Amino acid sequence: MPINRLLLTIMLWSFAIIGMSAEYPSRAIRFIVPYGTSGSPDITARILSVELTRQMGQQVIVDNRPGGNTTVGIELLVRSNPDGHTIGYASIGTLSINRALMAKQPYDPDRDLQLVNQLIIVNNLLTVTPSLPVDSVRSFIDYAKKNPGKLLMSTAENGTSSHIGGELFRRMAGIDVVHVPHRGSGASHIALMGGHVSFTIDNISSLSPHVRAGRLRGLAVSGLKRSPVFPDLPTIDEAGVPGFEVTAWSGVVVPKGVSRDIVYRINAEFNKALFSQGAREKFALMGLEPAGGTPEQFAAWVKRENVKWAEVIKRAGATAN
Repeated sequence: MPINRLLLTIMLWSFAIIGMSAEYPSRAIRFIVPYGTSGSPDITARILSVELTRQMGQQVIVDNRPGGNTTVGIELLVRSNPDGHTIGYASIGTLSINRALMAKQPYDPDRDLQLVNQLIIVNNLLTVTPSLPVDSVRSFIDYAKKNPGKLLMSTAENGTSSHIGGELFRRMAGIDVVHVPHRGSGASHIALMGGHVSFTIDNISSLSPHVRAGRLRGLAVSGLKRSPVFPDLPTIDEAGVPGFEVTAWSGVVVPKGVSRDIVYRINAEFNKALFSQGAREKFALMGLEPAGGTPEQFAAWVKRENVKWAEVIKRAGATAN
């Protein structure tokens, strides 16, 4: 569907649904983000919370609850009162990667969560600490092969796209590196800027300010198309690792028990916020692509992604440890 037609459809849907549940919300909304501050999830949630607060007439408060491959924050959401005043940010890790990576979770995502709508799609960026003597994917791989077991791969946390993407890159490039998980992207990037770790493959939105400022060096993007944020950077696929592709995404979830009217109201408000001028301008600067759509479209997307990421994790040989 052409983008203008898609936007029109989403907006008409949003305005119709908003009128159906005018009594909601009756107080502030808690937006649980199962990641630390400064990373792409936190940035995305805070951009949207500003728009949602303006639209809904109630404060939307971001509550960062990192840990446990996002299970700490999501378990808190699952246990909350299902009245729509507590909502959650769910990433590719939350809804797809954890299924294949973790033998057991403290909740059943199918039984305990309702999918509301997709938020954004984003490339990851292969980025190195400036002291590393490499300036391309090829030179990075050559350097890693000459120094087996010495390079440290920094990730936001186990089970994130930076973890799985990094493991897949390691396997496909044939290099031996050591995984160093952190408690969120912010901590990972600080370690990278300080030279305590060697490289990461994390969301372009959170890495781009550091790359632009020269604090980090970007080498390539993880999708199959170049990013408008760094059009001169190749994809990892074209730069020396054929077939490599990792694209992250996120969405909104609520606990089971929230009424369908409120689910569709939240969906409509997020669709409106995603495509507001203020949010779209900020997203474009960071390489974030707003998605939107209906709960049913998001459910179909997640179903397809579950199959894809189970295969990616199998190929990468990744574990939750």
